[in-house]
Amino acid sequence: MKIFVDADACPVVKIVEKVAKEFSVPVCLLCDTNHILSSDYSEIFIIGAGRDAVDLALINKCSRGDVVVTQDYGVAALALGKGAFSIHQSGKIFTDDNIEGLLMDRHLSSKLRRSNRKHHIKGPKKRTADDDIEFENSFRKLLKDKTE
Repeated sequence: MKIFVDADACPVVKIVEKVAKEFSVPVCLLCDTNHILSSDYSEIFIIGAGRDAVDLALINKCSRGDVVVTQDYGVAALALGKGAFSIHQSGKIFTDDNIEGLLMDRHLSSKLRRSNRKHHIKGPKKRTADDDIEFENSFRKLLKDKTE
């Protein structure tokens, strides 16, 4: 098992590394050339900048049983399709049971934004320390369940 992180502007990289060390699971951070990452623990892959380049590289590298950390529902769906596990930076674990609804919500929101009508859709709420705790608890439980 490996952990793959869609690390472009990912707020939980340090938490992922801390917990992964405890479970002795290797971590791969993937980012594009517009981001600079450094790590004493993780292997870093810098992918050429381009639409979805990091997402595609991550999906090509992960395999059955790996864990993918991403906020992108499309990446999560592709990871699930390969037999990997996937978790959002909020701590929500993506499953075959919830991904279809999340993708539909994303589609409908995108369609609404593209329409000519003026709609005000709120963006994500500001990240808090409680969000980090929620992620760490969910991530720790996911790794515990998968390594036992």
